[in-house]
Amino acid sequence: MILATHLPFEGEVTKAGLVFRPIEGNPREILESEAGLAWLEAGRNPIAGTRRLLDVARPVIHRMLTDAAKACQDAECILYPPLGMSGFHIAERFGVPSVLASLVPLSATGSFPAIGAPHLPLGRIYNRLTYLIADQMGWQPFRKLVNRWRSDVLRLPPAPFSGPMRRVERLRRPILYGFSPSVVPRPDDWGGHVHVTGYWFAERDAAYQPPDELVRFLDAGPPPVYVGFGSMTDRDPVRVAQTVLDALEHARCRAVVLSGWAGLPGVTDRPGVQFIDNVPHEWLFPKMAAVVHHGGAGTTHFGLRAGVPTVVVPFFTDQPFWAGRVSDLGVGPRAIPRRELTVARFAAALRRAADDPGIRSRAAALGSAIRAEHGVSRAVEVMDSLLTPAKTAAPQQ
Repeated sequence: MILATHLPFEGEVTKAGLVFRPIEGNPREILESEAGLAWLEAGRNPIAGTRRLLDVARPVIHRMLTDAAKACQDAECILYPPLGMSGFHIAERFGVPSVLASLVPLSATGSFPAIGAPHLPLGRIYNRLTYLIADQMGWQPFRKLVNRWRSDVLRLPPAPFSGPMRRVERLRRPILYGFSPSVVPRPDDWGGHVHVTGYWFAERDAAYQPPDELVRFLDAGPPPVYVGFGSMTDRDPVRVAQTVLDALEHARCRAVVLSGWAGLPGVTDRPGVQFIDNVPHEWLFPKMAAVVHHGGAGTTHFGLRAGVPTVVVPFFTDQPFWAGRVSDLGVGPRAIPRRELTVARFAAALRRAADDPGIRSRAAALGSAIRAEHGVSRAVEVMDSLLTPAKTAAPQQ
């Protein structure tokens, strides 16, 4: 099996026993640019900063498309993510099956609006319409670039004006959703080509040994809260760090904090705060009183599986969606968008997450349900069923 991705992940890919093929043009280049920061700060507004972002994104995407075509030229089947829709086009070129694998819901439904769209009480027609709009907002800015790549590299005619996601749905190409049905119940208007398998958790590393300093900190007092915003960047990290740490002090919470702020002046000398590097979530989160994060799909599911309350500070894209699910399920307080983060609001959310018995009880029950799921096994079963007939006749794209 071959995994084509960005160079920083080569070690993890080869350690898992897979063949690594490089794709240059890491999306972090986009997020860490001035235009990327402006886009992050726009929050739910999908228009603000988009034009400048596209100027940065286009050359990065061109490199990614070119490398993806090279990596997949001998593939028998292509499993691709939403940001790697090139896999759908490449499968068309080589006449092999393709499967979209996503951690967020993309298929149109009347049950809830598309990621990033406002939740309005306008009913199912409005909800379904938001997916058409979202598809076009993600496709049209890059349509000419992708069609030029289809022509020059893949020797294919231009893609339809409606874009690849509408074609995936129209042709009922298989879609795997790696999220828990306990978190996002499967809508009844999704077709049989859509499979909600449960989250794709990796097996826990039984040989993992946590740092001695972290173990001593955990043993020295009541369970702390975890605070980490993953790979999210910010224009003023010092101010964000001080806001978070001041709120922890006001809420009288011990905390384990991801080390992205450890090099900032005036940060590491706070009492009751232990800075860490990349400690596995599956080991750490069950030991926490609550987890605070940006609301990425993976981190959200790790936190919910641990069965502890969740506080979400969303930045962009799908993060407000997962924040809404946390609140709607009653396993955490209402989210605090990054641009609205204050000491008072954050301290109040921390206290509620740690002290509210209803939140704790619901979080524990949801964690138990998620731990009973077998997302990876289910996804493998679906893939086997999809590929068995494909060995004799690959579908036309």
